[in-house]
Parts: sequence; structure tokens; C-alpha cells
Amino acid sequence: MKPLTHEWVEKAEGDFAILLSLERSSNPRIFDGVCFHAQQCVEKYLKARLSEAGQPVPPIHQLPVLLDRVLPWEPLWEAFRAEMILLGNYAVSFRYPGESANRAEARSARETCRTIRQAAREALGLSTRSNEKKGRS
Repeated sequence: MKPLTHEWVEKAEGDFAILLSLERSSNPRIFDGVCFHAQQCVEKYLKARLSEAGQPVPPIHQLPVLLDRVLPWEPLWEAFRAEMILLGNYAVSFRYPGESANRAEARSARETCRTIRQAAREALGLSTRSNEKKGRS
């Protein structure tokens, strides 16, 4: 694995570890954070995959745009598009007053993140076994 790819993976796993830590809380105030860190984790794994393919990593945050750039190497990831759009919406809308995530949205964001994280780790040749508990690569 390329050094820059490894750095993206480490950043993604940091967001995943935060997500796992937040989900243990029963405080409804954390649901926004779960959604945000789920989006961040997926974004960084998309960037890791671009990096590993030797492609420039653009300073953008829109998951569908990043997905479009990754599809030449991971065409099956097109199946994640709708989930990525929703995850991107969660991460943006819940950062501002007027909207807050609920338990179901946080759960959906977490599960989407787990699914895409697993696919990304497999594509990068990383373990997908139960290292989830620690949020480590």
C-alpha cells in the first residue's frame, strides 16, 4: 500500500473509531456526530482508493463526485450511490441549526458506513475481520 493511501486509511479509521465511541452513548445530541463521522469515514476511504490507484485526490467532500472518480477501479461500488447521497446529505444538513438526526438516521448512517468501509478495506487488501471494536486498521 502506498504511504499516502495508508494515511487516508488511518484518517478514515479515526473517524470510524469516533463513530463507534459515539454510538455507545444514549444521548440524542450525539446522533448528528454519528452521521457526520460516518460521512467522513466513507469520504476518506474513497480518497484512499483514489490514492492507491495513483490518482490525484481532489479537495472535495461530495461522496457522489468522489464515487464517480473511483468507479473506473471499483465499478461495483455504483451500488452504493444512493446510500452515499443520503450519507452526504446527513453530514451537511445536521451540521447547522434547524435539523437534527434521530436514532434511526444515525443507525442508518452507521450501517452504511460499515458496509462501504468493508468494501473499501477489501479493495485495499486490508483485513475486514472484527477490528471494528477498536476502530483500527
